[in-house]
Amino acid sequence: MTLLQVRHETVYRYGRPVRFGEHRMLLRPRDSMEQTLESFGLAIRPKPATLRWIHDVFGNGIAIVGFDEPAEELRIVATMVLEHKPELTPAFEIDQRAKSYPFDYGDVDAIDLSPNLRRQFPEETEVDAWARRFLDPRGVTNTGHLLANITMGIKESFRYLRRYDPGTQRPSKTLATRQGTCRDFALLMIEAVRSLGLAARFVTGYLYSPARDGNHRGGGATHAWCQVYLPGAGWVEFDPTNGIIGTRDLIRVGVAREPRQAIPIAGTFMGSKEDYLGMEVEVVVERVTSLQDGMG
Repeated sequence: MTLLQVRHETVYRYGRPVRFGEHRMLLRPRDSMEQTLESFGLAIRPKPATLRWIHDVFGNGIAIVGFDEPAEELRIVATMVLEHKPELTPAFEIDQRAKSYPFDYGDVDAIDLSPNLRRQFPEETEVDAWARRFLDPRGVTNTGHLLANITMGIKESFRYLRRYDPGTQRPSKTLATRQGTCRDFALLMIEAVRSLGLAARFVTGYLYSPARDGNHRGGGATHAWCQVYLPGAGWVEFDPTNGIIGTRDLIRVGVAREPRQAIPIAGTFMGSKEDYLGMEVEVVVERVTSLQDGMG
């Protein structure tokens, strides 16, 4: 068991005082078997006029924030402490019928999984061709090996880049340029496994990068990866940016069918385009020895 403290600060700056529209904030981690949220705080300046919490269609905790006061700066700081009990080596206890690919999800599960089976870019046939390269030409492929090979194939063959522009690039562009951000790599893997008939979804959260793994890519900001649904094992984590399988060093905040549904902070301001000076994001994830240390 590990206690992890996260501090996620986002600052928007403007050339003059502007008014803010409603903001949606996906910042509160999801409780699960691997992580338990011990404390969570949200500090916002200017002070919100209203703040309410909802669960979205995926069960994520969303803060809906309204403002009355204009300001030249919007600062949002989320702090949290979690008890993290990661899967260091996933057991892959997949149902016998799904141990080899291809397999069928069955009539009941297929109904609920259907949104996560649907391609976002079905016209990008180059993604299909790339995904099929990981299949055993003899006709039957070990399911666990297939997903591990796709994960490591992205980590080892693509160049990680930081990009602060909003949005996620198309998988075909990631394939063509062999480079991208963590969210680009997550989307490529999602589209690849969906092209093979597997259910996958997008995950947003944080990455803990301890000294033992100084080569982790994607620290210092929000991180993204994907989950694939495997009968008997459930939703299993795959981080193609770092080659992580399972929940080691990954803090899950939200899940979604596609990346645009998992933006950490989304909102508007009233003013001209020239008023907006830019955004800064800093994420610090560190280990603490006690809950008191994390809250200090």
